[in-house]
Amino acid sequence: MKGVIMAGGLGTRLFPITIGVSKQMLPVYNKPMIYYPLSTLMLAGIRDILIISTPEDTARYMALLDNGVHLGIRVSYARQPFPGGLAQAFILGEAHIGDSACAMILGDNFFYGRALESALLSAADNAERGGRATAFAHKVRTPKQYGIVEWGRGWKPVSIEEKPSHPKSRWAATGLYFYPKGVSLKARSIQPSARGELEISSLNTLYMQEDLLDVMPLPRTITWMDMGGADSLYRAAAFVRRAERRIGALISAPEEIAYRQGWTDKAQLAASAARCSQSPYGAYLKALAERGGAQ
Repeated sequence: MKGVIMAGGLGTRLFPITIGVSKQMLPVYNKPMIYYPLSTLMLAGIRDILIISTPEDTARYMALLDNGVHLGIRVSYARQPFPGGLAQAFILGEAHIGDSACAMILGDNFFYGRALESALLSAADNAERGGRATAFAHKVRTPKQYGIVEWGRGWKPVSIEEKPSHPKSRWAATGLYFYPKGVSLKARSIQPSARGELEISSLNTLYMQEDLLDVMPLPRTITWMDMGGADSLYRAAAFVRRAERRIGALISAPEEIAYRQGWTDKAQLAASAARCSQSPYGAYLKALAERGGAQ
């Protein structure tokens, strides 16, 4: 399975902060924002990941993550010349995705919880072996700002409407989607919306019409946040700080995930620690390497 992280856009909800820096490079407590969606894909077992960003910002992600070898994964890059909608990711990433199933996550989405990894692995299996798409839904207070799911019997989705004037529920599709092979071809078949963009809701509707879309309401044990606004960015940072102090460990640290997955060894973990040697983040990785945490 391939992975795609959408890290483009202008970040206008965070202006003037993002006038001079990519939103997904902003700090969320002790790590850059993009570490959180990257960690989510890695927890799903995905090791071949494409980052889509603006022509101006791509070099910054390359400086941060390089080719991903230090994480035991492969990271490649594509440039989005203009904001063309989330479904554009599957056209820009067509060569990367090829004939594989694919997961796409927005670069400003945060997921955390005990049940997260099992939910991710289930969605990946649903796409790869079941040939079905999976979206995750979460209740929101401001449904007019999201793609909103209308439910039928048995939590079966009957419509997904992008930023509706009259929302039919408070359940928003989060920025994480799993698709079976052939998603790029499907993305090419949808028409631009009134905003001139290829909407992810339009793509999901195609799968829904073919009865190939599952929408999973996230349980309360999984926290989801959209970190694209000032308030939500602050809440996410505060949440990470509290969670890490409570459990005495980092969360969404790609170096640790790679090590525990067996994708890297102790020497590679120690090298990552040395790269951040002057920070508590580096000290944590160094201690993990020295005590030989279970893999």
